[in-house]
Amino acid sequence: MKPDLFQAPDYYNIDDLLSDEHKLVREAARDWVKRDVSPIIEEYAQKAEFPHQIINGLAEIGAFGPYIPEEYGGAGLDQISYGLIMQEIERGDSGVRSTASVQSSLVMYPIYKYGTEEQRKKYLPKLASGEWMGCFGLTEPNHGSNPGGMETNFKDKGDHYLLNGAKMWISNAPFAQVAVVWAKNEEGRIHGLIVERGMEGFSTPETHNKWSLRASATGELIFDNVKVPKENLLPNKSGLGAPLGCLDSARYGISWGAIGAAMDCYDTALRYVKEREQFGKPIGQFQLQQKKLAEMITEITKAQLLAWRLGTLKNEGKATSAQISMAKRNNVDMAIKIAREARQMLGGMGITGEYSIMRHMMNLESVITYEGTHDIHLLITGLDVTGLNAFK
Repeated sequence: MKPDLFQAPDYYNIDDLLSDEHKLVREAARDWVKRDVSPIIEEYAQKAEFPHQIINGLAEIGAFGPYIPEEYGGAGLDQISYGLIMQEIERGDSGVRSTASVQSSLVMYPIYKYGTEEQRKKYLPKLASGEWMGCFGLTEPNHGSNPGGMETNFKDKGDHYLLNGAKMWISNAPFAQVAVVWAKNEEGRIHGLIVERGMEGFSTPETHNKWSLRASATGELIFDNVKVPKENLLPNKSGLGAPLGCLDSARYGISWGAIGAAMDCYDTALRYVKEREQFGKPIGQFQLQQKKLAEMITEITKAQLLAWRLGTLKNEGKATSAQISMAKRNNVDMAIKIAREARQMLGGMGITGEYSIMRHMMNLESVITYEGTHDIHLLITGLDVTGLNAFK
């Protein structure tokens, strides 16, 4: 078991832009990843198994609903703190960050934002502590980039709703106690429903044979005449804008998280080229290796500044969905390119589990697709700058 020697790059002294609280939050997450994630994650990725024992640690570092007010069990932190936590967790593994992102932005956020006071008090403290885990049901077998085409539906049966349909590619589904599910009512309007494990007709088969996010549990949500109590409807927002609002929060977290994966690949490659000798000198002395490292640190620095500025805008309530799309697309694309370059710099060692790079590279193949594909986010920016809709 190799020690975690990670040192975070900060080429533009971005730490000067952070408060003391930001740095404390980040260090707590970084120390936890080094102690509890790095030593085990390669083994769990190889086994394609989620390490359930880390859930308590995620809760302790505030990874579940960090921006949710303390009265509901959250940490009451700002958006930059949330981003920094996601950065540190994804430095460890994208699948672990997915677990935290889903819990925070796709389960706790909609209950806090769109739910009743009774729903907040019932669910949020248990989700914040990790006693309950949650998942988010939007993507369907036939509807990925077009969530408005969803077929999952519910009918009013007087004293309850009857829910039918299916969702897929759902992180946390196999073990979640709670699912925030998006479905159409009889008028075709999209609403959020809280579905609990144990409700008759609700099942969560696990998705196997993944080459990516192997240390994350992924599954389906199947609803076969599930009776959902009427008090489980999220009443304060409906329409497609409701789940998309959750995705904005999650995509923002991804824009920070991807930086963590990129940092880890860069740091690994930098350390390797200083130690590995060929032709009588460290390979880091060769121009092509220096070119790759120089480009990596440049792109990481640009992504750090983009994420920090976006976090500032979010704290001020000014960040737009299109700005979040730009950051998600740019930063994940940056990270996957760095992972690929770093893999080559390590030669054959780059494909082994002795180093984290190949795992990051495979994980990022999912991150660049989920919560809005690379191309869809490009078109969101195109729509925003031209005012012309390429989706229709």
